[in-house]
Amino acid sequence: MSEVSSPSPLLDAVGVRACYESVEVIHGVDLRIAPASVTAVLGPNGAGKSTLLSVLCGLHEASAGHVLFAGELVTVAKADRLVREGLCLIPEGKGIFPNLTVQENLWMMSHGGTTRKEIESRAFEHFPQLSSRRRQHAGTLSGGEQQMLAMARAVTTQPRLLLLDELSMGLAPIVVESLYKVVRQLAMEGVTIIVVEQFAEFALAVAQHAVVMTGGRIVHAGPSSQVGALLHDLYLGAQHANGNEAANSSPGP
Repeated sequence: MSEVSSPSPLLDAVGVRACYESVEVIHGVDLRIAPASVTAVLGPNGAGKSTLLSVLCGLHEASAGHVLFAGELVTVAKADRLVREGLCLIPEGKGIFPNLTVQENLWMMSHGGTTRKEIESRAFEHFPQLSSRRRQHAGTLSGGEQQMLAMARAVTTQPRLLLLDELSMGLAPIVVESLYKVVRQLAMEGVTIIVVEQFAEFALAVAQHAVVMTGGRIVHAGPSSQVGALLHDLYLGAQHANGNEAANSSPGP
Protein backbone atom coordinates (compact mmCIF):
# COMPACT_ATOMS: atom_id res chain seq x y z
CA MET A 1 0.00 0.00 0.00
CA SER A 2 1.11 3.54 -0.80
CA GLU A 3 0.75 5.01 2.65
CA VAL A 4 1.14 8.30 4.40
CA SER A 5 1.06 6.85 7.92
CA SER A 6 -1.69 8.03 10.24
CA PRO A 7 -3.85 6.20 12.77
CA SER A 8 -6.89 7.95 11.32
CA PRO A 9 -6.43 8.96 7.67
CA LEU A 10 -8.55 11.72 6.20
CA LEU A 11 -8.71 9.82 2.93
CA ASP A 12 -8.26 6.07 2.51
CA ALA A 13 -8.39 4.40 -0.91
CA VAL A 14 -8.07 0.61 -1.03
CA GLY A 15 -7.81 -1.58 -4.12
CA VAL A 16 -9.23 1.09 -6.40
CA ARG A 17 -9.81 0.12 -10.01
CA ALA A 18 -11.49 2.27 -12.65
CA CYS A 19 -12.55 1.82 -16.26
CA TYR A 20 -13.57 3.80 -19.29
CA GLU A 21 -16.21 1.60 -20.89
CA SER A 22 -14.54 -1.85 -20.87
CA VAL A 23 -10.94 -0.63 -20.62
CA GLU A 24 -9.44 -0.61 -17.15
CA VAL A 25 -7.19 2.42 -16.60
CA ILE A 26 -6.58 2.27 -12.82
CA HIS A 27 -5.29 -1.07 -11.55
CA GLY A 28 -5.64 -1.68 -7.83
CA VAL A 29 -4.40 1.58 -6.31
CA ASP A 30 -4.03 1.97 -2.54
CA LEU A 31 -3.56 5.46 -1.12
CA ARG A 32 -3.80 6.66 2.47
CA ILE A 33 -3.63 10.39 3.21
CA ALA A 34 -3.06 11.81 6.69
CA PRO A 35 -4.72 15.05 7.79
CA ALA A 36 -2.75 18.29 7.30
CA SER A 37 -0.36 16.69 4.79
CA VAL A 38 0.60 17.51 1.19
CA THR A 39 0.98 14.61 -1.24
CA ALA A 40 2.22 14.93 -4.82
CA VAL A 41 0.93 12.46 -7.41
CA LEU A 42 3.44 12.39 -10.23
CA GLY A 43 3.83 10.60 -13.53
CA PRO A 44 3.88 11.01 -17.30
CA ASN A 45 0.88 11.75 -19.51
CA GLY A 46 -1.59 8.88 -19.54
CA ALA A 47 -0.47 7.51 -16.19
CA GLY A 48 -3.99 7.70 -14.74
CA LYS A 49 -3.37 10.58 -12.34
CA SER A 50 -6.42 12.68 -13.26
CA THR A 51 -8.68 9.64 -13.35
CA LEU A 52 -7.51 8.74 -9.85
CA LEU A 53 -8.43 12.22 -8.59
CA SER A 54 -11.87 11.89 -10.18
CA VAL A 55 -12.39 8.59 -8.37
CA LEU A 56 -11.21 10.02 -5.06
CA CYS A 57 -13.82 12.78 -5.17
CA GLY A 58 -16.63 10.62 -6.55
CA LEU A 59 -16.84 12.05 -10.07
CA HIS A 60 -15.74 8.75 -11.63
CA GLU A 61 -17.10 5.52 -10.20
CA ALA A 62 -14.58 2.91 -9.12
CA SER A 63 -15.13 -0.51 -10.69
CA ALA A 64 -13.58 -2.16 -7.62
CA GLY A 65 -12.21 -1.17 -4.24
CA HIS A 66 -13.43 1.70 -2.12
CA VAL A 67 -12.62 5.27 -1.09
CA LEU A 68 -13.31 6.67 2.37
CA PHE A 69 -13.26 10.39 3.06
CA ALA A 70 -13.46 11.31 6.74
CA GLY A 71 -14.69 7.77 7.35
CA GLU A 72 -17.51 7.98 4.80
CA LEU A 73 -17.76 6.02 1.56
CA VAL A 74 -17.30 8.44 -1.34
CA THR A 75 -19.37 6.20 -3.62
CA VAL A 76 -22.39 6.49 -1.30
CA ALA A 77 -22.20 10.14 -0.24
CA LYS A 78 -23.71 12.71 -2.61
CA ALA A 79 -21.45 15.34 -4.16
CA ASP A 80 -23.05 18.25 -2.29
CA ARG A 81 -22.54 16.48 1.02
CA LEU A 82 -18.87 15.80 0.22
CA VAL A 83 -18.42 19.49 -0.53
CA ARG A 84 -20.03 20.44 2.76
CA GLU A 85 -17.70 17.97 4.49
CA GLY A 86 -14.76 19.83 2.93
CA LEU A 87 -13.78 17.83 -0.16
CA CYS A 88 -12.89 20.19 -3.02
CA LEU A 89 -11.52 19.47 -6.52
CA ILE A 90 -9.92 22.02 -8.84
CA PRO A 91 -9.97 20.17 -12.17
CA GLU A 92 -7.56 20.53 -15.03
CA GLY A 93 -8.85 23.43 -17.12
CA LYS A 94 -9.64 25.63 -14.10
CA GLY A 95 -13.43 25.14 -13.84
CA ILE A 96 -14.51 28.80 -13.79
CA PHE A 97 -17.44 30.55 -15.50
CA PRO A 98 -15.92 32.78 -18.21
CA ASN A 99 -19.08 34.84 -18.83
CA LEU A 100 -19.38 35.85 -15.18
CA THR A 101 -17.24 38.46 -13.47
CA VAL A 102 -14.59 37.53 -10.94
CA GLN A 103 -16.94 38.73 -8.21
CA GLU A 104 -19.87 36.67 -9.53
CA ASN A 105 -17.69 33.56 -9.78
CA LEU A 106 -16.83 33.98 -6.12
CA TRP A 107 -20.41 34.70 -5.07
CA MET A 108 -21.47 31.31 -6.43
CA MET A 109 -19.68 29.78 -3.44
CA SER A 110 -22.21 31.35 -1.04
CA HIS A 111 -24.47 28.28 -1.27
CA GLY A 112 -22.98 27.00 2.01
CA GLY A 113 -24.28 29.99 3.93
CA THR A 114 -21.13 32.14 3.90
CA THR A 115 -21.82 35.78 3.10
CA ARG A 116 -20.54 37.39 -0.08
CA LYS A 117 -18.43 39.75 2.00
CA GLU A 118 -16.75 36.87 3.81
CA ILE A 119 -16.15 35.05 0.54
CA GLU A 120 -14.48 38.05 -1.07
CA SER A 121 -12.39 38.66 2.05
CA ARG A 122 -11.03 35.10 2.02
CA ALA A 123 -10.42 35.07 -1.72
CA PHE A 124 -8.62 38.40 -1.92
CA GLU A 125 -6.56 37.66 1.19
CA HIS A 126 -4.89 34.81 -0.69
CA PHE A 127 -5.08 36.39 -4.16
CA PRO A 128 -4.91 40.20 -3.79
CA GLN A 129 -4.24 40.51 -7.52
CA LEU A 130 -7.86 39.52 -8.20
CA SER A 131 -9.28 42.34 -6.09
CA SER A 132 -8.71 44.94 -8.80
CA ARG A 133 -10.26 42.55 -11.35
CA ARG A 134 -13.45 41.87 -9.39
CA ARG A 135 -15.76 43.39 -12.03
CA GLN A 136 -13.85 41.93 -14.98
CA HIS A 137 -15.29 38.95 -16.84
CA ALA A 138 -13.36 35.82 -15.91
CA GLY A 139 -12.90 34.81 -19.55
CA THR A 140 -10.83 37.93 -20.20
CA LEU A 141 -8.31 37.18 -17.44
CA SER A 142 -4.89 35.79 -18.21
CA GLY A 143 -4.40 32.04 -17.85
CA GLY A 144 -2.61 32.54 -14.55
CA GLU A 145 -5.35 34.79 -13.20
CA GLN A 146 -8.01 32.27 -14.21
CA GLN A 147 -6.15 29.59 -12.26
CA MET A 148 -5.94 31.99 -9.31
CA LEU A 149 -9.70 32.49 -9.52
CA ALA A 150 -10.30 28.73 -9.53
CA MET A 151 -8.15 28.40 -6.42
CA ALA A 152 -9.78 31.44 -4.82
CA ARG A 153 -13.21 29.84 -5.25
CA ALA A 154 -11.92 26.73 -3.50
CA VAL A 155 -10.32 28.71 -0.66
CA THR A 156 -13.65 30.35 0.17
CA THR A 157 -15.16 26.94 1.00
CA GLN A 158 -12.51 26.41 3.70
CA PRO A 159 -11.74 22.89 2.42
CA ARG A 160 -10.43 20.06 4.56
CA LEU A 161 -9.09 18.19 1.51
CA LEU A 162 -8.10 20.05 -1.66
CA LEU A 163 -7.46 18.10 -4.87
CA LEU A 164 -5.43 20.03 -7.45
CA ASP A 165 -5.20 18.65 -10.98
CA GLU A 166 -2.30 19.90 -13.13
CA LEU A 167 -2.05 23.34 -11.52
CA SER A 168 0.83 24.32 -13.81
CA MET A 169 -0.83 23.36 -17.11
CA GLY A 170 -0.04 25.96 -19.79
CA LEU A 171 1.33 28.55 -17.37
CA ALA A 172 4.68 30.34 -17.22
CA PRO A 173 7.04 29.16 -14.45
CA ILE A 174 6.84 32.49 -12.60
CA VAL A 175 3.03 32.17 -12.42
CA VAL A 176 3.25 28.55 -11.28
CA GLU A 177 5.67 29.58 -8.57
CA SER A 178 3.19 32.16 -7.22
CA LEU A 179 0.38 29.58 -7.23
CA TYR A 180 2.47 27.11 -5.29
CA LYS A 181 3.22 29.78 -2.70
CA VAL A 182 -0.52 29.78 -2.01
CA VAL A 183 -0.50 25.96 -1.87
CA ARG A 184 2.24 26.17 0.73
CA GLN A 185 0.27 28.78 2.70
CA LEU A 186 -2.88 26.63 2.66
CA ALA A 187 -0.87 23.67 3.87
CA MET A 188 0.47 25.76 6.74
CA GLU A 189 -3.14 26.59 7.63
CA GLY A 190 -3.85 22.87 7.99
CA VAL A 191 -5.53 22.09 4.66
CA THR A 192 -4.80 18.57 3.42
CA ILE A 193 -3.74 18.68 -0.23
CA ILE A 194 -3.27 16.16 -3.02
CA VAL A 195 -1.64 17.73 -6.06
CA VAL A 196 -1.39 15.96 -9.41
CA GLU A 197 1.47 17.19 -11.56
CA GLN A 198 3.25 16.10 -14.70
CA PHE A 199 6.01 18.59 -13.94
CA ALA A 200 7.31 17.54 -10.57
CA GLU A 201 9.61 20.35 -9.42
CA PHE A 202 7.04 22.70 -7.88
CA ALA A 203 4.89 19.96 -6.35
CA LEU A 204 7.84 18.25 -4.68
CA ALA A 205 8.95 21.57 -3.19
CA VAL A 206 5.75 21.80 -1.09
CA ALA A 207 4.87 18.12 -0.57
CA GLN A 208 6.00 15.96 2.32
CA HIS A 209 5.09 12.78 0.47
CA ALA A 210 4.90 11.71 -3.17
CA VAL A 211 3.70 8.80 -5.24
CA VAL A 212 4.64 8.01 -8.83
CA MET A 213 2.07 6.55 -11.22
CA THR A 214 2.62 4.94 -14.58
CA GLY A 215 0.25 2.73 -16.52
CA GLY A 216 -2.52 3.16 -13.98
CA ARG A 217 -0.45 1.84 -11.09
CA ILE A 218 1.52 3.39 -8.25
CA VAL A 219 5.09 2.23 -8.80
CA HIS A 220 6.73 4.06 -5.90
CA ALA A 221 5.79 6.05 -2.81
CA GLY A 222 7.78 7.76 -0.09
CA PRO A 223 9.10 11.06 1.23
CA SER A 224 9.15 13.68 -1.51
CA SER A 225 12.93 14.14 -1.29
CA GLN A 226 13.52 10.46 -1.97
CA VAL A 227 10.95 10.25 -4.76
CA GLY A 228 12.39 13.33 -6.45
CA ALA A 229 15.85 11.76 -6.58
CA LEU A 230 14.44 8.58 -8.14
CA LEU A 231 11.98 10.08 -10.61
CA HIS A 232 13.99 9.62 -13.80
CA ASP A 233 14.73 5.96 -13.11
CA LEU A 234 11.16 5.31 -11.96
CA TYR A 235 9.68 6.76 -15.16
CA LEU A 236 12.05 4.84 -17.43
CA GLY A 237 11.78 1.62 -15.47
CA ALA A 238 8.00 1.66 -15.45
CA GLN A 239 7.81 2.49 -19.15
CA HIS A 240 10.18 -0.38 -19.92
CA ALA A 241 8.08 -2.76 -17.79
CA ASN A 242 4.86 -1.62 -19.48
CA GLY A 243 6.45 -2.12 -22.88
CA ASN A 244 7.49 -5.68 -22.01
CA GLU A 245 4.03 -6.41 -20.64
CA ALA A 246 2.42 -5.19 -23.85
CA ALA A 247 4.87 -7.21 -25.95
CA ASN A 248 4.27 -10.38 -23.94
CA SER A 249 0.50 -9.98 -24.30
CA SER A 250 0.66 -9.53 -28.09
CA PRO A 251 -0.44 -12.52 -30.20
CA GLY A 252 2.37 -14.49 -31.79
CA PRO A 253 3.00 -14.81 -35.52
